[in-house]
Amino acid sequence: MILPEIAKLGHVALVTPDLEKSLWFFKELIGLEETETVDGTVYLRAWGDFEHHTLSLTAGDRAYVDHIAWRTKRPEDVEGFAKLLEEAGTEVEWVEAGVEAGQGRAIRFHLPSQHRFEIYYDMEKTLADPARRSVLKNQTYKAWARGVSPRRIDHVNVMTSMDVKIITDFLHEKLGFKMREYIKAPDNSYLAGWMSVTPLVHDIAVSGDPHSPTTHQIHHISYWLDNAQDLLRAADILKEHGLTFKGPGKHGISQAMYVYVCDPGSGLRVELFTNGYLIFEPDWEPIEWTIDEMDVGFTFWGDQTDTNPENNPTIDASGGITEPKIKI
Repeated sequence: MILPEIAKLGHVALVTPDLEKSLWFFKELIGLEETETVDGTVYLRAWGDFEHHTLSLTAGDRAYVDHIAWRTKRPEDVEGFAKLLEEAGTEVEWVEAGVEAGQGRAIRFHLPSQHRFEIYYDMEKTLADPARRSVLKNQTYKAWARGVSPRRIDHVNVMTSMDVKIITDFLHEKLGFKMREYIKAPDNSYLAGWMSVTPLVHDIAVSGDPHSPTTHQIHHISYWLDNAQDLLRAADILKEHGLTFKGPGKHGISQAMYVYVCDPGSGLRVELFTNGYLIFEPDWEPIEWTIDEMDVGFTFWGDQTDTNPENNPTIDASGGITEPKIKI
């Protein structure tokens, strides 16, 4: 029997109480391209993203992430995951083709933490209109058309008040994610884990925070920039437009350079991300970090990552099944 496999991170569906501000932030400042608007939902992607969208924005009465979506390696893997999840006692909801613009039939379900995931295979590879299309056949849009202009979506970081290992075990055992790096507490519990299904250090990170208002928050989504100079340019653009941000800095875990900035419409934190390293070894052993090593692990150098929960906004990522839980 061939087990189903996830190929990559697909998209994030964000609901925002101020659609106008969020559109300004993601389109004009971050520089994402609008694919289309359908039934009030705006579908966006970076200039190097090939699929119909990597982010969707929908107006709502509060900020939350409706779902985080992953693409499978084969069409039959969607049904394969549905069967495996249901056999493990996870409730699965089928989403018919066309419910989400550009996307085929998919499934949605909740992690033990109640973060809502979507798994799909079929997705339109929408061409850019001629005025915005790159002359490069291997690139969707012209780069640098506006704003920061990241190349592609990179990863998500979810946050929880529950035991991180419960979530990372689920991601590994049910969805095939591999642990790359993790932080262990003195009692041997996990404080955070960085996991992937690709050669990236992480397609998803799971962060623990006992002060988190629910078990199902999202710490940030991340878009990829090609190099460090692009990151410095991004910092200039953010400062010119009056936005506060963290960074530039370099993580020890992942070895990547970062700038963190929040969407003023929803409060969702976005990480602009570059460098780092790739993993090609099939026998990779997860790297263990301890709490007393976090001065290096979180921030190797640069603007210190703020680990004070009061200064770290998170928004609900459960698919909108709970009352509003927002920290701005």
